[in-house]
Amino acid sequence: MITATNIKKHFGEIAAVNDITVTIKDGEVFGLIGTNGAGKSTFLRMVSGVLRPDSGTILVNEKQVYENPAVKADIFYISDDQYFLPNATPKDMAGFYSDYYVSFDKVRFGEMLGSFQLEPDRKINTFSKGMKKQLSVLLGVCANTKYLLCDETFDGLDPVMRQAVKSIFAGELAGRDFTPVIASHNLRELEDICDCVGILHQGGVLMQKDLEEMKLNIHNIQCVFQNAQEEQAAFGLLEIVKAEKRGSLNIITVRGAEREIMNKINSFSPVFAEILPLTLEEIFISETEVVGYDIKKLIF
Repeated sequence: MITATNIKKHFGEIAAVNDITVTIKDGEVFGLIGTNGAGKSTFLRMVSGVLRPDSGTILVNEKQVYENPAVKADIFYISDDQYFLPNATPKDMAGFYSDYYVSFDKVRFGEMLGSFQLEPDRKINTFSKGMKKQLSVLLGVCANTKYLLCDETFDGLDPVMRQAVKSIFAGELAGRDFTPVIASHNLRELEDICDCVGILHQGGVLMQKDLEEMKLNIHNIQCVFQNAQEEQAAFGLLEIVKAEKRGSLNIITVRGAEREIMNKINSFSPVFAEILPLTLEEIFISETEVVGYDIKKLIF
């Protein structure tokens, strides 16, 4: 488990990270969402032990990570602009990382290069941005570390490759002790893979939520009632986060258990009522508006 408590990091007068407190559980896919400059990269560098926090603590399995080789051996960090040795090939980089990660699987790496149609002896500096991203992910996965920290990993990948990388992560989660932390500026990229998401804003965590819990506790409903009196009475029984009306059709976002909500609505014998699926974007818009933020201005 990764626990960060009251983490701060300044570069001169610039507060890159300002009082982050977050917990990342083992075996879950954690998404770190934030605009450029929100502090995502700085936070991941501190988690990986590249940077030391100015204050606060970062513990990986209850151990300090900075200047602790034993802890770092279980962490692979893929930066937004991953570094490769000059004139290196994928095969060269596999040899380089196998010196540092004792469980690096060269055989599997070679097989995965073939699956992604990446040539093992081609100079990496001739690769496209997307190819370099793919290579970084394959190196990180084949290092077989417990924690894989990904900074804008899906940026530069086409939709097919995004799904391929997500499938690899799903396989790793099912097959071994694996915890990926994925930083992105786009909620939509993480909607179908993350178990928990934290929103980073102005160097601090604005919100951290378990997605399954959120999805079970907030619902979008469209309904039409017999008359205005029954509509008003039904709404009085619900914890409505957001309401929109189009003629006689109501579209409401309601907090609570699905069955309980629908029982209350159906007790008034509405003309029509159904649950609509909520996207991750819609869920976070609803949640952040409650605490006074417009996430649409922060993330999208």
